[in-house]
Amino acid sequence: MSIRTLQRWQESGEIIGDKRPIADRLEPSNKLTEQERQAILDTCNQEEYVNIGPSQIVPMLADSGQYLASESSFYRVLKANNQLTHRGKAKPKGSRAKPKGFRATAPNQVWTWDISYCPSTVIGRFFYLYMIIDIFSRKVVGWEVHDSESGERAAELLERTLWAEKCVKQNVVLHSDNGSPMKCLTMQAKMLDMGVIGSRSRPGVSNDNPYSESLFRTVKYNHRWPSEGFKSLGDARAWVRGFAQWYNNEHRHSRIKFVTPTQRHRGEDKAILAKRRELYSKAQENNPNRWSKGTRNWDEISEVELNPESKKEAA
Repeated sequence: MSIRTLQRWQESGEIIGDKRPIADRLEPSNKLTEQERQAILDTCNQEEYVNIGPSQIVPMLADSGQYLASESSFYRVLKANNQLTHRGKAKPKGSRAKPKGFRATAPNQVWTWDISYCPSTVIGRFFYLYMIIDIFSRKVVGWEVHDSESGERAAELLERTLWAEKCVKQNVVLHSDNGSPMKCLTMQAKMLDMGVIGSRSRPGVSNDNPYSESLFRTVKYNHRWPSEGFKSLGDARAWVRGFAQWYNNEHRHSRIKFVTPTQRHRGEDKAILAKRRELYSKAQENNPNRWSKGTRNWDEISEVELNPESKKEAA
């Protein structure tokens, strides 16, 4: 304890103690009012927002023309009311390695795909989910569920997807891991015939295909995923059909500035992000004390990289 502290705690020769805990402090001028805090709680507990976090809620409100507070304010209010909990089934994601790869500046330039297990209600029986994702827009451009892994079925899915996206002979890059359906002659011949450039992960390195791995994580940790398994192949296909519709058309993806994959795939994200910038600028003008710096960055992401080189590798 310093001498100054002892002197400060003395009055008329007696020790009076530390007055800091009972000192009167002025409240910040930009502090949320009780009504604003309650509005945040009421909004977060609405049925459409109860299963998602503030990082999703704030952009959705912005799209509907509403601004209640910043994302960080949402988190503070929820934490103060013991409502800030991890709502998903999984642990937080760790860091990912970034090996050499490709760059996409528009839709239908770089795709990744993989096959994942879907459990059934019968122990030891599985269905197999094939999914192709565009890394630029994060849109699920092709999917199918079968009762076995097959290069022939993967080749058929690739052909249907290329025709549906109107990018046959357009040198689309298709990245995958080293599974047997990916390396089989039927799949390789189909890729050559359709003008697709092949790319595969390094053997034994699962995070060389992060976009597909992340997509399957979203699939299996979705709150609607039937943890008891699927009763039949038809049930599995129906569930994935509903998931793909939600993921492409309703889900605001955090890595593409919280627009839906379909909006970005069609190029509609530019107008949406411009509208958000205008809304935030007006909110800042109405109450400039709320911002110590600039408004939230709603600029478009112009390019997406698959396994980019690190500075060390580039050197």
